Amino acid sequence: MVERPWRAAVEELSPLDRSVVRSYPLRRGRRLAPGWWWSATTGRLVGYGSAAMRDAVMMLDQDPQVVGLACRPVEFAWEQRGRVVAHAPDLVVAVVGGGMHWVDCPGRGGPSERLVGRARVVGACAREVGWEHRFAGVVDPVVVANVRWLSGYRHPRCAVGISPVRLRGAFVEPVALVEGAGRLGDPVATLPGVYHGLWHGLLRTDWGSPLGEGSVVGAVPVGRQKGAGR
Repeated sequence: MVERPWRAAVEELSPLDRSVVRSYPLRRGRRLAPGWWWSATTGRLVGYGSAAMRDAVMMLDQDPQVVGLACRPVEFAWEQRGRVVAHAPDLVVAVVGGGMHWVDCPGRGGPSERLVGRARVVGACAREVGWEHRFAGVVDPVVVANVRWLSGYRHPRCAVGISPVRLRGAFVEPVALVEGAGRLGDPVATLPGVYHGLWHGLLRTDWGSPLGEGSVVGAVPVGRQKGAGR
């Protein structure tokens, strides 16, 4: 790979279409090994290297402002105090309106001093071209648990047989989740479609409370997209 100056390279850079440039190592003692997340936003696999990053990818995949997502597609390299330093941000995220964010996922402990220093350089590069660098924030554990449950129903196959019009019609007035599912048919058969609608923002509920059959669910007005009210 030929290294090029940042300003020159970015004109031809399509980070969302690039493969992972640096994989995550397997480390003894970690509860979660590196893996892949199927993105409902892009229909592609997105890599992750830790539990914190997996949750960040999940929340971004469900975020209404996110339209593109990729793992470590670019590595920045620069000279610092006589040596070459390199950093590959964990994620690149395309948002509504054409913006691009580089995102690092340090976890609940927050970024280390080393990561903060590297992010400062990457952030400066991003700002040169109108992009942004940020750290993934810590999300309410209840919201994360709710979205994790719904993520199991994010694939289009879960909505087969239930159109968005029917789904919204069943919840046009907010009702208990299981009651609305019953309006669509046998709840055993229709609940996957309701969960799919919640993931994709056709329906809404109180994300700060544990999701269950009694959760009050209502239809989202046409034109609004997926999202957990973050």
